[in-house]
Amino acid sequence: MPTFSALSIEKDPARPRVARLRLSRPERLNAIDERMPDEIAQAVAWAEADEEVHVIVVEGEGRAFCAGYDMVVLAEETPLTPKVEHPLQQEKRPWDSMVDYQVMKRHTEAFMSLWRSPKPTIAKVQGYAVGGGSDIALCCDLLVMAEDAKIGYMPTRVWGCPTTAMWTFRLGAARAKQLMFTGDPITGRQAAEWGLANFAVPLADLDAATDALADRIAGVPRSHLAMHKLVVNQVMLTAGLEQAQTLATVFDGITRHNPEGLWFRRQAQAEGFKSAVEWRDSGRPIPEADEARRLAAELEKRIADRKPGA
Repeated sequence: MPTFSALSIEKDPARPRVARLRLSRPERLNAIDERMPDEIAQAVAWAEADEEVHVIVVEGEGRAFCAGYDMVVLAEETPLTPKVEHPLQQEKRPWDSMVDYQVMKRHTEAFMSLWRSPKPTIAKVQGYAVGGGSDIALCCDLLVMAEDAKIGYMPTRVWGCPTTAMWTFRLGAARAKQLMFTGDPITGRQAAEWGLANFAVPLADLDAATDALADRIAGVPRSHLAMHKLVVNQVMLTAGLEQAQTLATVFDGITRHNPEGLWFRRQAQAEGFKSAVEWRDSGRPIPEADEARRLAAELEKRIADRKPGA
């Protein structure tokens, strides 16, 4: 079995036609670090190469499927003299949109390995699949959720745009707009009612429901599964999935470097990431344009005036 740092993959000992790709950063609710996207792609490639594997189940260790990108440390890093000029949070002016794009496009392509794989993929979601975690879940072909689990992309309110663009293709225009305009997550129960999740079951039944679905699929010949998946995927590609992802990935970088994104970053650096998130999700008007620039400048001064070690 291959060895990774942010996840693991193995064939289920009881059902060897099923591979289990497990996100394994439970202390951070399986938040995405810089290693995880590439490791997802490598794990999918391993499962594809094993002829016995027919289905890939993607799951999270511990209390959550995936709580999104692990941006707390990055967002709170002191500005003006960063230790490293990070491509996703550039302090230089003007920032380079293509440097940001290249990193996020690589991550998006890694998540999309779950979608492009000829083998069906099932996301099993407990706790949270939010932010980038929802991207991983929605790149899977099928979605089984605990009824009380939550899925959504809260950073659409400020500091993010879902780069996989899967919300529209999975939900349709009206409901995708609702979730992207509000940033509100929905429960597994609501996701099933809307057709986003294939099933929503009590948490105690999540393992059994996912295994039953995986076992039912695993009995179908691999070539048939690959052909059926290719037909459906081709419809999405013809509808413009790749073009939408290119636009969304560029926009994601802009949301983190425009005046509103800069304010959010400075708020996190001055008051902590939790403070910035609480403001973002509270419903309070988010500063924009000149107001955002003014508040960001005030926050920069406060940070600069801090005593070393304060």
